[in-house]
Amino acid sequence: MKLRFRGDSIRLRLKRGEVDQIAAGTSIVEETHFPNSVLVYRLEVSENGEMAANFENGSLVISLPKSQVLEWASSEQVSLYAEQDVSGIAPLALLVEKDFSCLAPGQHRGSEDDEDTYPHPDTESQGGRKPP
Repeated sequence: MKLRFRGDSIRLRLKRGEVDQIAAGTSIVEETHFPNSVLVYRLEVSENGEMAANFENGSLVISLPKSQVLEWASSEQVSLYAEQDVSGIAPLALLVEKDFSCLAPGQHRGSEDDEDTYPHPDTESQGGRKPP
């Protein structure tokens, strides 16, 4: 699961196995270690409610409604999006999306790879092949 912050927005990208895992109702948990602390981020499914995020004690939890997760996981729908009210401030944008393979192979950063990703939609216009 990849996590990205930008201003008042949070974006998560999930590989195929992770989409299957969250669709089965199993939470996905990742940790980023710092010299004096750990950031824990968790994606979980809730039976009811709306897509929402909460940050407390160094832990970010994003909850997704089960009905939306099941529809998203079993379709070609790319993402789930919501805005969460933050009192007196711009809303917090939440985006959870399927992770696509890169169009330029070998252009990964660090330990990122295309293993277990979804085929990039732009490859279909090239007969299902990755561009050179």
